[in-house]
Amino acid sequence: MTVDRIHLLRNIGQFDSVTAGAQLALTPLTLVYAENGRGKTTLATILRSLSTGDAALIEDRRRLGAAHPPHIVLSVAGAALTYQNGGWRQPTPRVAVFDDNFVAENVCAGIEIESSHRQNLHELILGAQGVALNAEVQRHVAAIEQHIRDLRQKEAAIPTAQRGSLTVEAFCALPQVADIDLRIQEADRNLAAANAADAIRRRDEFLPIAIPSFDIPAIQALLGRTLADVKADAAGQVRDHLRRLGRGGEAWIGEGLPRIAGVSEGHDHDVCPFCEQDLAGSPIIAHYDAYFSEAYNDLKAAIIDTGKATAADHGGEIQSAFERSIRIAGENAVFWRNFMELDAVAVDTAAIMRRWSAARDAVLAILRTKAAAPLEPMELSEDAVAFVEAYEADVADLAELSASIVRHNAQIAIIKEQAAAANVAALTSDLERARAIQRRHTPPLNAACDAYLAEKDAKTRTEQLRDQARDALNQYRDNIFPTYQRAINDYLTRFSAGFRLDAVTSVNTRAGSSASYNVLINNVAVALSAPNGGPSFRTTLSAGDRNTLALAFFFASLEHNPSLADTILVIDDPMTSLDEHRSLTTVEEVRGIARRVRQVIVLSHSKPFLCAMWADADTQLRSAIRINRDGNGSTLAAWDVNQDCITEHDRRHAMVSEYIRAANAASERAVAQALRPILEAFLRVAYPADFPPGKMLGPFIAVCRQRLGQANQIMGQSDIDELDRLRNYANRFHHDSNPAWQTAQINDQELAGFARRVLTFASLR
Repeated sequence: MTVDRIHLLRNIGQFDSVTAGAQLALTPLTLVYAENGRGKTTLATILRSLSTGDAALIEDRRRLGAAHPPHIVLSVAGAALTYQNGGWRQPTPRVAVFDDNFVAENVCAGIEIESSHRQNLHELILGAQGVALNAEVQRHVAAIEQHIRDLRQKEAAIPTAQRGSLTVEAFCALPQVADIDLRIQEADRNLAAANAADAIRRRDEFLPIAIPSFDIPAIQALLGRTLADVKADAAGQVRDHLRRLGRGGEAWIGEGLPRIAGVSEGHDHDVCPFCEQDLAGSPIIAHYDAYFSEAYNDLKAAIIDTGKATAADHGGEIQSAFERSIRIAGENAVFWRNFMELDAVAVDTAAIMRRWSAARDAVLAILRTKAAAPLEPMELSEDAVAFVEAYEADVADLAELSASIVRHNAQIAIIKEQAAAANVAALTSDLERARAIQRRHTPPLNAACDAYLAEKDAKTRTEQLRDQARDALNQYRDNIFPTYQRAINDYLTRFSAGFRLDAVTSVNTRAGSSASYNVLINNVAVALSAPNGGPSFRTTLSAGDRNTLALAFFFASLEHNPSLADTILVIDDPMTSLDEHRSLTTVEEVRGIARRVRQVIVLSHSKPFLCAMWADADTQLRSAIRINRDGNGSTLAAWDVNQDCITEHDRRHAMVSEYIRAANAASERAVAQALRPILEAFLRVAYPADFPPGKMLGPFIAVCRQRLGQANQIMGQSDIDELDRLRNYANRFHHDSNPAWQTAQINDQELAGFARRVLTFASLR
């Protein structure tokens, strides 16, 4: 892909609206001549923009006073590439440009080397492959910096008040615990126990809770007991009599019978203890003896004992003790619930007391009734049974409650033991960690932490990619930088520079990678900068040295360009500040590189340099353009290089030869005046040591005569004589040797003869 033609240059630099380039073909070697300020750099900049696509390069050179923006049309590989409306419309070819911008970007700005120069030089050394590797590193570095910014934002969503003394990373890394609520409760209780160790030591365990039961079967059996040996008719008569006596009659009679014996002492018959009447004739007294026997007394005693036992077991003190045990159990439950999982002791003592009293009173009432009529079969009423059953249900519930709270005594013993040896600080830390875990995995912090950890993982993965990319880049650097140093020094040698580069290395900085090197002068390393004074780049290298270094950088970078064969090489005024011998080397290097690239475009204000480039170039592959002044702007035109490459000596020689071939009165005086300069030019080449610039022919001939026949003889006698005769004739037409030189007579035959003799003499050596 080559640039074929420049169809249009409009509103850019010195070019107003130039279409002349459409008629000028650009070849694999294209030379562009222009005086300074005519537009060479503008063309180089256009080609740089064509390669990079950077519109600013062109927009910054918009023609002053132009009403419209730049518009450029080039023909590249037969296709039109257009710049319009602030951009190139087509893909761009590969173009490598050496110009002031290359020097300013990669080497130095004036005499100073800044960090940007080292960074750009770093990319130049790396080449396309290394730049791609470095770009990969920088892409990951930029991504990591973005991760860091994102992490800061995500950290802000996790306030310190929520994470306590933990860092964001430690807080978010807390593992999820399925039963965290229970663990918090347990940790809270353990800490509370530790803080209340003295109170725990003094607090009792749970005591059993119990209330007495009613032995209903026994009571029912007692109520149903009677005397089996008392005849039914007698028992009936006694009961009828007792009923007639009314309430307490049976007890009154039962207590009175033993008194009959005491009252009857001294009588031969039983006597009534109340009226002392004879009882022998009373039929019921005999029934009384059977009715109120020892078995009767035993039965009555059993009834009374049962009543007393019932009253004692279910009396006020027992009930008060029950209420007190419930109150103590409740207080203990309230206390121990702070340290363990424990249900509250909720007992409606008033209701139990009501049911208890009702059952007790019902049982005692029937027992009292039975005691009044021991021989009468009785049973608990349905109401009494219901009262007792309700109470017995309370007895069972309280037994179950007692068993449940007493079971906690083992855990209470452990709590007492742990509280006595507890570490409050450790327990506080455990509790805080458990609470932190709970907060970590509870909305909205769970989402915030998950987002932070995801960003953290992404950053870690990006850091791994960065490290891999950096390893690949470092491996590449380890090979390319020494190679590049050798290439640069090789070019510096070719340019006969008095310095070399040393320690060309890559340096990683926060701003990116950059190149570092020392200038080696007389085997002494000179730093690029000397903050504390002393020799440095700015003080040891001349302008020519700096430009030579830039050329060496440029050519060395081309050596490692894998796409060199497809590259268009643009060189803008490489001769700035260069000595003549370096100009010749530049010509040779450009010629060498031209065989390896697609196209070379050289722009210069130096005709000798361009002529040297033109010489020996393939006539089928070379073309030349010049930028001419056109009003207050510039235009493009074809350049006849051969004409501009002819020297004054060439012109004189051609003019004399033409006159010898055919006389021309119009040029005869100029031919006569050209003879002496032809001789002088010949002598300077043939005898440079003896005929230096400024030497005159007369003194030179005198020296030749003096050395004749000596070891340092300059020329033979015949040559000296011939040269002297030619000098004498030629001096007739020069003001320094003939005041009438402008009017000296010229004879055509004579002039032609001397002209032949001069050309013959100038071709002898």
